[in-house]
Amino acid sequence: MVASSAERVAGRTGQNANRRIEAQIAESVRWHAEHPDRIDRRLRELDEEWDIERMLEANAATLAFAGVALGATMDRRWLALPALVSIFLFQHSVQGWCPPLPILRNLGFRTAREIDTERYALKALRGDFGPIGPGPRNRDTRASHALQAARL
Repeated sequence: MVASSAERVAGRTGQNANRRIEAQIAESVRWHAEHPDRIDRRLRELDEEWDIERMLEANAATLAFAGVALGATMDRRWLALPALVSIFLFQHSVQGWCPPLPILRNLGFRTAREIDTERYALKALRGDFGPIGPGPRNRDTRASHALQAARL
């Protein structure tokens, strides 16, 4: 079955990892609602964050290159490594899952959509899209409104 691109990783990730990532996003937005002067810094950090797709690609390329180099210089059996990596990449492109995915998700690597959810919620808090929710005195509700707007 071919999974949709937008939800394929989260849909193939365990509920505990997904909940932990969602809770981290919500906590970041709540914290930044109380510390709006730190939003710009966090947005810069999000611009540099590697999403899970990029991490999978970098790891696959590294392993494939290492397998080819070892196969050419040491023992041809090392050529099985790039073949296996290629299978994993194809499986991930079709299903949204591959063996390294649970490990990377448990390490906290997020999808581009999850990173964007935090980014747009912070921008909403900053006022980039106009006023949101209640006034600035009710920070937690403002954070909830910002998260809800970012998920639309």
